[in-house]
Amino acid sequence: MTKAYRGGGLLAEIVRSGFVEGFHRGSAVVLDANGGVRDSIGDIDAPIFPRSANKPMQTLGALRSGLPFTAPADLALASASHRGEPFHVDAVRSLLERAELSPEALQCPPAWPIEESARDAAIASGAGKSRLTMNCSGKHAAMLATSRAAGWSTDDYLSPNHPLQQANARATTDLTGYDIAAIGVDGCGAPLVAYPLLGLARAFLHLVHAEPGTPERAVADGMRAHPELVSGTHGFDTRLMRAVPTALAKLGAEGVQALAVPGVGAVAVKIDDGDNRASGPVAVSALRTMDLTNLSLDKSTLDKLATTPLYGGGKRVGSVRPVWPI
Repeated sequence: MTKAYRGGGLLAEIVRSGFVEGFHRGSAVVLDANGGVRDSIGDIDAPIFPRSANKPMQTLGALRSGLPFTAPADLALASASHRGEPFHVDAVRSLLERAELSPEALQCPPAWPIEESARDAAIASGAGKSRLTMNCSGKHAAMLATSRAAGWSTDDYLSPNHPLQQANARATTDLTGYDIAAIGVDGCGAPLVAYPLLGLARAFLHLVHAEPGTPERAVADGMRAHPELVSGTHGFDTRLMRAVPTALAKLGAEGVQALAVPGVGAVAVKIDDGDNRASGPVAVSALRTMDLTNLSLDKSTLDKLATTPLYGGGKRVGSVRPVWPI
């Protein structure tokens, strides 16, 4: 019987006007450069759904299956949880056009752009929700392009039994070192696999330590070369990868955050209540416990990412701040 995730320990506190009004609990693991557990809290061995933090592994599955577009920008887009900005939409449309597919082939649900300015523009224009602006449309476009190139059906590309989804599951197992504990449905409709948080950290470390020229390294390099495609102009992953240029970072819904830095280590975080306002700061706090002395860092941006601001009356009055690791 699969072990159930039971939650973790205290990771962050919510401080408003100098008063602690709440907490975020969860689990987290820090690996050293060799993959050994350097620190942990909570349940890192029970399966969780990593949500979109698993996208790099899905991109690896697509590459192994013959994804025809392997430029760094295409691999970044395939791994993205983008914010629906115009350049994101243009990139998704371009990938589909090169695969001789239309946006109607996308089976992700229509959604408003996450980026506020793009959402406001869509509403003002009367365009409505779109599959192209849905934050997982890059992944879906890559899945469709891979299926078309491999001669597989594009009608049922989201079925767990589809050859591409089977390849994605194998790629995930290869990188995490764990068998798939459960299969669910992600918010975008794609198959979602469960495995331990420890496996997520190991997978990211594997990606950044892969040999140049391998599919694994290509995924990591593509994401790091185009962080704005992975997240967006103001996204956490974009800002972190620019602040730590060698870092690979990917957020997942329901409070998941993973990151790795070659030669340094990896971090994976799961916030039990699912609020991503805590997952990023906790990951940054864990990153800062490692030896970063030989890296070129934007310390000012890291300082900003180390907390999530809270507002009252339009002014900053507090923050969500990590209490682990101490």
